[in-house]
Amino acid sequence: MPLCLYNSLTKQKEEFISLHPQRVGMYVCGVTVYDYCHLGHARASVVFDMIYRYLTHQGYTVTYVRNFTDIDDKIIKKSQSTQTPWQQITAQFIQAFHEDMTSLGNLAPGFEPKATDFIPHMVQMIQTLMDKGHAYQAGGDVYYAVRSKKDYGKLSHKNLEELESGARIEIGEQKKDPLDFALWKAAKPGEPTWPSPFGPGRPGWHIECSVMSTQLLGEQVDIHGGGRDLIFPHHENEIAQSEGTTGKEFVRYWIHNGFVNLNTEKMSKSTGNILTIREVLKKYPREVIRYFLLSSHYSSPLDYTDQNLKQAESSVERIYECKRLAEGELKGQTNSQPLDKAKTAALEKINNLSGAFATAMNDDFNSAMALGNLFEVVREVFRLLNDGKDKVLQVAAALAFLSQLQIYDKVLGLFGMKSEDYFKEWQALKANTAPISEAEILNLIQQREIARKNKDWKQADQIRDQLQEKGVLIKDNPTGTEWRFK
Repeated sequence: MPLCLYNSLTKQKEEFISLHPQRVGMYVCGVTVYDYCHLGHARASVVFDMIYRYLTHQGYTVTYVRNFTDIDDKIIKKSQSTQTPWQQITAQFIQAFHEDMTSLGNLAPGFEPKATDFIPHMVQMIQTLMDKGHAYQAGGDVYYAVRSKKDYGKLSHKNLEELESGARIEIGEQKKDPLDFALWKAAKPGEPTWPSPFGPGRPGWHIECSVMSTQLLGEQVDIHGGGRDLIFPHHENEIAQSEGTTGKEFVRYWIHNGFVNLNTEKMSKSTGNILTIREVLKKYPREVIRYFLLSSHYSSPLDYTDQNLKQAESSVERIYECKRLAEGELKGQTNSQPLDKAKTAALEKINNLSGAFATAMNDDFNSAMALGNLFEVVREVFRLLNDGKDKVLQVAAALAFLSQLQIYDKVLGLFGMKSEDYFKEWQALKANTAPISEAEILNLIQQREIARKNKDWKQADQIRDQLQEKGVLIKDNPTGTEWRFK
């Protein structure tokens, strides 16, 4: 099955054919750097990291560009309210963004341009748009004339009449049409400015991405992505600017990820309805968050609740339990006996996993389907490894399962840790947030041991229940009592 993806422009799935054989140019709109990133930003970054990884896995050479908007009304407002230089604010949150992306396990894009590094190129594009009749100057501002682009609205599937009903001219604006949008904003007191033929000022938001994508990927882009909220007006305006400049189709395939909802509403800094990546990482391991973000199709809305994160945590734990069993099966194992046909048939489900993975991912990067396939295999692996009747078959099953997990690590960034390391990380995180310390746990376990020796089963059970209420599970075995956070 060839790679097919849903194109927001045509509203249908299409076979992916790149502009140049085995080469892909992918541009993804990044963040405005004035605050810490929330889980909505995490979803976009993880989704396009997955797409980048899968295209690379398929043999494409991918030039992946994700920008920083480092000049914007919000940045200026924060600079003024905190009396901090805007450059200091953007530097701080670019660093924080990189820390968050590393914490989530994302690969770095090939290019991470900052808007302010391309302002001369923006001035040049604006001048070209003016020369071609797509833009005009009004005072020190420059606006894009929306009605000059006959197919404006083709991405958002909005018509001009529909747009006009909600458009208006703000106080101080001198644009000719309420639909027109700013390409260049005249200098205002206390704001950063740059020189231009139109007078000192700064660029509008939309022109930034048109310029950075053109400068780093060329006049045409294979894939352009971002959150669904960027379709209009940002991506629609990018099309108008870029195609108005070059006369060529700007993007072949538009990909948009769905929102992450918190309290049934979209996460948004402007409304304060957010949960930062850093806050979530204090409660759950990186792989749990990553699994949660990839457990639904990228275009679907995703609801953040503690229940959903707990479910993701249980799912990741099950995979690592199976991996721990497989790793244990191979410890000190040198058996390399051949498998007969009956044993090979028993491994068929495991060995077919790579084909099922490709089928899922070729169907519009369906990570949810790929993970669902994995759990079917996990059931089979648990059955084979717990059977205990055929050591040769068990070793083969362990090898096959661990081999298949490598694909999930390479493409989804999941299940690549040694199981022992994952559970250590998991336990350490739980210990930091648990309502009981390790010393208290060990003291209670010791009291329970004394009660058991005295055959005070009621006291022993009460201590077990007390630990369980604090989120601690215990297991008695011949060598003593093991414990772990649940």
